Amino acid sequence: MTLCSKMKFVRSLSRKDAGITLFELLVVLVIIALLATIVAPRVIGYAGRSKVNIATAQLASIQTSLELYYLDTGQYPSEAEGLTALVEPPEGALAWQGPYMRNTSGLTDPWGRAYSYGLDETGERFTIGSLGRDGEPGGEGEDSDLSRS
Repeated sequence: MTLCSKMKFVRSLSRKDAGITLFELLVVLVIIALLATIVAPRVIGYAGRSKVNIATAQLASIQTSLELYYLDTGQYPSEAEGLTALVEPPEGALAWQGPYMRNTSGLTDPWGRAYSYGLDETGERFTIGSLGRDGEPGGEGEDSDLSRS
């Protein structure tokens, strides 16, 4: 084979294989669409469960901060003072050694609502919680209520 015939052969191959056909493109798009329909629901499910896990971890952190507050001051914050007493000293709290949390963003659940806080009649037990994704009492899964005391 001469050099000229070799070059013609290479050029003819490169022209035939230079691009992709519409059919090949459609096959690739169908495969991507199938993968997206299989993977997307799983990813969305993980995202929802991760918010519940974040809320659970935040509640544990708030509980620990409340216990540290109690050790320093001898009492839990009043309901009027609320959880912001963990970040900013309440009026007249001389033994306050905080902040017990870095900032108030940790006092908001992953769905954008403030955690609830309540004391029993004696002021010796507290309850903190979140109403979950739906913001309504009760529910299941991501909508279930979370609380610690």
